[in-house]
Amino acid sequence: MSESRMEFRLKNTPSDCIQSVKFGPSSSQFLLVASWDKSVRLYDVVNNNMRLQYQHTGPVLDCCFQDAVHAYSGGLDGQLKTFDLNTNTESVVGSHDAPIRCVEFCPEVNVVITGAWDSNIKLWDPRGPREAGTFQQPNKVYTMGLGGEKLVVGTSNRKVMVWDLRNMGFAQQRRESSLKYQTRCIQCFPNKQGYVVSSIEGRVAVEYLDPSPEVQKKKYAFKCHRLKEDGIEKIFPVNAISFHNGYNTFATGGSDGYVNIWDGFNKKRLCQFHRYPTSISSLCFSNDGNTLAIACSYMYEQEEIDPMPEDCIFIRRVTDQETKPK
Repeated sequence: MSESRMEFRLKNTPSDCIQSVKFGPSSSQFLLVASWDKSVRLYDVVNNNMRLQYQHTGPVLDCCFQDAVHAYSGGLDGQLKTFDLNTNTESVVGSHDAPIRCVEFCPEVNVVITGAWDSNIKLWDPRGPREAGTFQQPNKVYTMGLGGEKLVVGTSNRKVMVWDLRNMGFAQQRRESSLKYQTRCIQCFPNKQGYVVSSIEGRVAVEYLDPSPEVQKKKYAFKCHRLKEDGIEKIFPVNAISFHNGYNTFATGGSDGYVNIWDGFNKKRLCQFHRYPTSISSLCFSNDGNTLAIACSYMYEQEEIDPMPEDCIFIRRVTDQETKPK
């Protein structure tokens, strides 16, 4: 693929599936990357170099920034690690009884949240850092979305739980995904009115948190990431969702190798980028919405293939024309 001014490929990327890419809270310069090669890496995307990396004892499934200099990460070893990017020091904060699938930081409540395959959510106080509570979910945690102090958790068996991080005594809402197939990703609208959920069956639903009937009437679902080849429709998982903080529009990435940008409120697709070399495994808009990190990794949808596509990350400068509601 030719490198353009609008998009380039990161150098020195992981040697195995890239599971998560996350930009820093206030800058579009630094990107954290969690991979199945057991590493968490920090990239300076402005200068296109890897600044540092640290290791887990197993594949890393998620990571996040707490602030500009502290990272958290978790994965198959069940350990939550924190890493100080200034001093290059790491420590194990605690653990789950099964692999950690999701790691998020909520600045509004100053808490790190992990979701794991032991069917628990745990909160961690970064000032310790120490565990601040364990909260049982209906099933294995697959995905988590944050909208301010609201936490939306997607589990196996298509269950969706809505929690308020300021009052974890009970779940605010218990829902079922409106999609018929396994949940792959949930992300919340930056305006906190709702969330978007995607499934393995080429579909995305736009959901609203307000339970009143007139608001619930606005929810809908649509098909995407499907390709007609030789007269047969192929349906792909929608693995990744990321919101543009300014416009409340969102990008989706699928195992078809495409990235689409949607205006969820006006039910429109704003654009589709070119096809990437393999499945889109993770997406992240920078805080200012001007940059989109696109992770491409073959996710064994068809089991082993030969040759195996390379794992890579593209950094794309996005314009208002692509992301702003029309």
